[in-house]
Amino acid sequence: MNLRPKLRSPPLTALSIPSPPTSPLPYSSKSLLTKMPRKSLLRPTLVLAFLSLFALYSFLFYNPPNYNTNTSINLDNRSFLSVADNKKVKIYMYDLPRRFTYGVIESYAEARGGETVGSDALLKYPGNQHSAEWYLFSDLNRPGDQRIDSALTRVMDPEEADLFYVPFFSSLSLVANPIRSATVNVSPNRTVYNDEQTQEALMEWLEEQVYWKRNNGWDHVFICQDPNALYKIIDRVKNGVLLVSDFGRLGANQASLVKDVILPYSHRINSYKGEIGLENRKSLLFFMGNRYRKEGGKIRDMLFQVLENEQEVIIKHGAQSRESRRMASQGMHTSKFCLHPAGDTPSACRLFDAIVSLCVPVIVSDYIELPFEDVIDYRKIAIFLDTYTAVKPGSLVKLLRKVTPERILEFQKELKKVKRYFEYEEANGTVKEIWRQVSLKLPLIKLMSNRDKRIVLRDLTQPDCSCLCSNHSGVHTTL
Repeated sequence: MNLRPKLRSPPLTALSIPSPPTSPLPYSSKSLLTKMPRKSLLRPTLVLAFLSLFALYSFLFYNPPNYNTNTSINLDNRSFLSVADNKKVKIYMYDLPRRFTYGVIESYAEARGGETVGSDALLKYPGNQHSAEWYLFSDLNRPGDQRIDSALTRVMDPEEADLFYVPFFSSLSLVANPIRSATVNVSPNRTVYNDEQTQEALMEWLEEQVYWKRNNGWDHVFICQDPNALYKIIDRVKNGVLLVSDFGRLGANQASLVKDVILPYSHRINSYKGEIGLENRKSLLFFMGNRYRKEGGKIRDMLFQVLENEQEVIIKHGAQSRESRRMASQGMHTSKFCLHPAGDTPSACRLFDAIVSLCVPVIVSDYIELPFEDVIDYRKIAIFLDTYTAVKPGSLVKLLRKVTPERILEFQKELKKVKRYFEYEEANGTVKEIWRQVSLKLPLIKLMSNRDKRIVLRDLTQPDCSCLCSNHSGVHTTL
């Protein structure tokens, strides 16, 4: 996108108002009274009468226009119900060659010693934090009468479509081959899965489609939740709506909050089923995860150093495993606060694990972007700390100890209200909200498609940022 950033307006200055004249008036008040023509009392009386009748008519008969003709909004649960299917945003899902969907699942299983199954219906998408691509694909494959309250309706005729969904399992493809070395030991009858080749094959297939060429990809939707997904072809699909979890590995000319949608990772631990309260939450702060990360994740080791000897703080180094997930569930369900430091990129699944655990997230990630911020005020459900404050010895714990029990309960109440937005398996949960967010992009897509057909392409010395880019300015501490 090549929308130019707005220029900042100059500061306003006070206007100079001339002083009233001090010279004598040319007429006395008496002469003015005698020279002014006599006003008729009939004209204002008629005007007032007319205005009164008009106001009465407006009050009795005027019906204000409904500017929201497409949907009606229930503010209690943010349920968006369509007035009629033909008013909905229409999406066409490409029937991709099998290698880009079920074939990826099959390759993932085979690379780990799994057996080939005879039917796609028997293939199971492996549970991981990037499984949004599976949930969206499954949702669009459901019968239409099971999706009547979705913001998007699936159409089978591409000529009717406003948007085109490309259901490539890009995140699973990235990790389908656990060992990317050419020396991997495999059967001579089977080739090693190659994500880069799969991406290139997808692009070749897509560039043959008339609907891709029609609007230069602006009306196409891609999911690339893993920060490295689609890395080989990202510059060729960047016009489309990208469904991502953060902008950590994307350039300013590739993604933006205006064009794209931030998704939550699917949580890896069990949701908390109990009520709000502090009786069973004895620990002050909990974290379990990799201590050593790259880039912005280096903050983790610093936090370990200042927190590992603090009272009522549980902070553990641990990799992904069934046992570590069990321990993480127990820790988050019995703690008041859960730490969310940056990882290799600003976001990680532990934030969403904390939310569904009703454990107040303490976010130490200066450049994080968060999902669904038009309906969720994260200041009501989380505490934000800048990295400078968080790594001062004793500072973070001191701030958390000052939070009153009443305030913690308020956080928990708000967490419980928004918890459904992070549940991919709920009918009124994450998938429904993602499609609503995608549907809101349609006016911009039409604008960019039309604009693209008239502008002249030119080489720029540096990328032209897409209006509103990712957070490069840090965060405010909220305590």
